[in-house]
Amino acid sequence: MDAAVSSSGVLPKLNFSRSNHGFPMSSCSYSRAIGALSCNKGLRIVPKRLEFLCTALRDDARSEMVFGGSHCEKRSLSGKRLCAVAGVCTYGGTSEESHYSHAAEDKVGVLLLNLGGPETLDDVQPFLFNLFADPDIIRLPRLFRFLQKPLAKLISVVRAPKSKEGYASIGGGSPLRKITDEQANALKMALESKDMPVNVYVGMRYWFPFTEEAVQQIKRDRITRLVVLPLYPQFSISTTGSSVRVLQNIFRNDPYLSMLPVSVINSWYQREGYIKSMADLISKELEKFSEPAQVMIFFSAHGVPLSYVKDSGDPYRDQMEECIYLIMKELKARGISNEHTLAYQSRVGPVQWLKPYTDEVLVDLGKKGVKSLLAVPVSFVSEHIETLEEIDIEYKELALESGIENWGRVPALGLTPSFITDLADAVIEALPLAAATATPKTAPRVDHNPMRWVIKMFFGSFLAFIFFFSPKMLVAFRNNLI
Repeated sequence: MDAAVSSSGVLPKLNFSRSNHGFPMSSCSYSRAIGALSCNKGLRIVPKRLEFLCTALRDDARSEMVFGGSHCEKRSLSGKRLCAVAGVCTYGGTSEESHYSHAAEDKVGVLLLNLGGPETLDDVQPFLFNLFADPDIIRLPRLFRFLQKPLAKLISVVRAPKSKEGYASIGGGSPLRKITDEQANALKMALESKDMPVNVYVGMRYWFPFTEEAVQQIKRDRITRLVVLPLYPQFSISTTGSSVRVLQNIFRNDPYLSMLPVSVINSWYQREGYIKSMADLISKELEKFSEPAQVMIFFSAHGVPLSYVKDSGDPYRDQMEECIYLIMKELKARGISNEHTLAYQSRVGPVQWLKPYTDEVLVDLGKKGVKSLLAVPVSFVSEHIETLEEIDIEYKELALESGIENWGRVPALGLTPSFITDLADAVIEALPLAAATATPKTAPRVDHNPMRWVIKMFFGSFLAFIFFFSPKMLVAFRNNLI
């Protein structure tokens, strides 16, 4: 990096950090000025030999590190842990990473991560099962964790008929795979135009092509340096966190992959290219209204359970609010000062999710006399059921019934050239930060006391029976899952 230092002695801002799973992750500004590290959330500059100790909050129910739930304190130590903002930690890598250069002989791979979606109506129920079987989606207490798959089966069977109706209304399946493949091809061409030949792979969390399939192809192609780019602008435990957890498990158990230098871009909502691309789309759609200045800009983001933020330190809400601030700041710089609001959609189940809820806010805006509204799906970069059915059909109908007369919707970023170019720039910036992920593998702790095991299983099963067949739970399932 020294060769890139400008005459002022300061590097352009690069993303620099690593998550607690061992992959380098970008969320922190990196600059070199008299050999210093600086985080963009107010961490004071310290000499580069002084590293940060990451003290991560733990979810006692899961007894494991939680993304977004840590803080950093300065400590001089000989270990190799670095910590960035938003609770993502980094290891300095192993000595093997020095054997990898940025020379042309490197075979670079980019792995795009996304949610996935059913491509036919027959895929809906197994897709929902995969979704709800994820412990980062339904977070059961330790005592009830053996019920993860049975509960996922129950919810997927109950919800499948209603979900099939939604997918039928948008053509019989999700377009997410097709759009993500197109984004992968566009990103590959954008990187090649910048003299960076790469292989771009697509890994879906809950449907084909699964992340595991993409990783195996990466291995077969003998990739020597990898950038992981989740297609979620903001970080959440339930999206980027879940996908990276899968990668961690795969890499940890594979000798080749554990030595592969990897860099993970954990969030990119604050990137200038993304912000300007969103502002471009919003300003273009505003011009379609007869009175653009009177239009309420309505940001609708995918929600997450409130407990993720309050109990597990998920940075999603803070990042979303900062994202909206940056977009509106860019619009105001262009002379657009419309009123705006943020709400959260797609809640499911009996628990409380991030508020305010999109449907409730739409009704309230109608009561307040708002006549023109532009919906902006801010957490989505591809069209899928949450935009095409939930926003375009359900929320539009609700808005019109509530008294809103003029409705518009900003399209997802998709293949917007400025957006794809910015993703390419993000990959180029992240690539030099790739480091090997090899860490000692520890054997799981096994309880060898048979009596203690019998007691746990008995009381666990007994409490689970009471929990799931109590009147409150039956009412919750009937009201929220059907």
